[in-house]
Amino acid sequence: MKRQQSVVVFGSMNMDLSVACERMPRAGETIAGSDFFTAAGGKGANQAVAAARRGVATYMIAAVGADSFGDELTRGLEAAGVDCTHVEHLADIPTGTATILRSGGDNRIVLSAGANTVRTGEDVVRSLDALVAAGAVGMGSVFVAQGECDLSTTAEALVHAHRLGCFTIFNPAPACQLPAEAWQEVDLVCLNETECEAVTGILPVDDASCTAALRALEQLTAGGTAVITLGGAGSAALIEDVLMQVPAQDCEVVDTTAAGDTYIGVFAAARAEGETLFECMMQASLAAGLAVTRLGAQPSIPTWDEVIRWAMSR
Repeated sequence: MKRQQSVVVFGSMNMDLSVACERMPRAGETIAGSDFFTAAGGKGANQAVAAARRGVATYMIAAVGADSFGDELTRGLEAAGVDCTHVEHLADIPTGTATILRSGGDNRIVLSAGANTVRTGEDVVRSLDALVAAGAVGMGSVFVAQGECDLSTTAEALVHAHRLGCFTIFNPAPACQLPAEAWQEVDLVCLNETECEAVTGILPVDDASCTAALRALEQLTAGGTAVITLGGAGSAALIEDVLMQVPAQDCEVVDTTAAGDTYIGVFAAARAEGETLFECMMQASLAAGLAVTRLGAQPSIPTWDEVIRWAMSR
């Protein structure tokens, strides 16, 4: 069977409401903000945009409200090259939102899930089967899911996608746990250091703790692979049981909102094209490095041509 070079993302679509502040407010405190803007976001949508801009056929399975935010988010995904045939527009629930406080290159995010939690496992299975029937998805396609949608739906989707022959990537963000049977259908888990500690009980702060955490994640996935993103310290994985680390890009950090999602989306696209684990990590690191030099979630995600030009200019 011919290998399918495609990425399917089941996940969240949010409108980001972002404001800058000199410092994060304390409990009960009101402080002045500036530079307010709205931007398309949601971990699932961000990852889909990153995969599409990497140059791979990308399909989004999601739900939004039948409102202006939902319409705008869908148009933005389509403009980035993402197929939104399987994005539902629901009349009785609003589109998800994320309220983001930006300070000193860092951010704090409050989510209102809205339509993101509405789709059922049966819905996603039906969408996946339709994509297979249309020839868009098959053996070798990559399926990506995160933790911002209903977890029982996410678990069912991962199991079904894996049994269809997809390479499954799970990003437990926000930190979350799947049922044991669903973890066993995950080919690769990708998460940051905070999520890693929540999932495994191990905070990866040095080579020894990174190795221990990666082995714990591999055991959780019944022999799958794991990648830990470490912010300014880069990312780490075990390759043939040897700790391999890819450094973060040396660049001026403006906004980290979409860094992790850019990493995962580009990683998924590179994997769909048959790249090795290390090469996927390298490409993902480059794209995430360029993304953090820009404001916003989806607006910051680069095309692959932009990544290449940026890398060559350094």
